[in-house]
Amino acid sequence: MAKEEIKKLIENSKKDLDASHDDFVKSIQNDLQSFKKKTLDKI
Repeated sequence: MAKEEIKKLIENSKKDLDASHDDFVKSIQNDLQSFKKKTLDKI
């Protein structure tokens, strides 16, 4: 039973990490787009 609990915890952790990674990637992409727009506005 302990193996099953550990397996479930690992799966949940993986899901959380994947979601955090996706959010991080989206945030970086948004920052990059914002930076590009600000740079073009200055030119």
